[in-house]
Amino acid sequence: MVEDKTISGRIFSAINFTLLAIIALITVLPLVHVVAGSFTTSAELASSKFVLIPKVWSLEAYKFIFSTNTIFKAMGVSIGVTAVGTFLSLFITSLMAYALTRRDLDGRKVVNFMVVFTMLFHGGMIPTFLVVKELGLIDSYAALILPSAISAFNMIILRNFFQNIPEGLEESAKIDGCNDFGILFRIVLPLSLPALATIGLFYAVTYWNTYMNAILYLDDSSKWPIQVLLRQIVVLASGMDHSSTLDTTVPPPDQTIKMAVIVVATLPIVCVYPFIQKHFAKGAMLGSMKG
Repeated sequence: MVEDKTISGRIFSAINFTLLAIIALITVLPLVHVVAGSFTTSAELASSKFVLIPKVWSLEAYKFIFSTNTIFKAMGVSIGVTAVGTFLSLFITSLMAYALTRRDLDGRKVVNFMVVFTMLFHGGMIPTFLVVKELGLIDSYAALILPSAISAFNMIILRNFFQNIPEGLEESAKIDGCNDFGILFRIVLPLSLPALATIGLFYAVTYWNTYMNAILYLDDSSKWPIQVLLRQIVVLASGMDHSSTLDTTVPPPDQTIKMAVIVVATLPIVCVYPFIQKHFAKGAMLGSMKG
């Protein structure tokens, strides 16, 4: 019986490994194709349906993208919005999530219901635009941050994670004289690094990919984040926009520019992910279970 179980276990492991390898290849190969396509020539990309290793290496697409200094300013805008927005969102989300774990909070169930309600029903684009306009946030960087400052989904995950922390730790802190802020910043948050890393990545990706808010709320093109500027570069490379304000001196290399745009837009987040990968799975799993 033991030998049968061992053989069946090996067969299962082999099948499982094979399936996971196939899924991994299906996931990775398109990304490899995009990266390789950004370093090849337009002629090779047009003649080959799928490029994994360029026959002729070329940097023309990246020369076109970086031929204007505007992209560096847009990159700075995105980095600043992502850094400030992620910190602010984590701070606000942590405060609200901790408050909703307090059983002695009056109206806790009502607030929880209101949070869940926003996940099902949303005001929409026009009401949100009117709110941003009345607050005087039009054409400001705050318009890229404040409308997305807190996510109901992320708050619920973090709240559930906080509920898994033993109440005895909080009671001990109260005996030592800590108030709620002291418990939050000295006990709860240091024990919640996996969840904070996970939620922080969610927020960072959201801010880095900010596109629609920039289109709706920013009138000054000099304040565009990288996503909007890269879209303009793609439009210019396609020859559809002859009135672009981009001062590029390098002729657009057709399809390869689209590949390079994807690489430039994705690389910063890809570089950040390995540093928080060890916290990501643990934070998502523990935060999704109610203790």
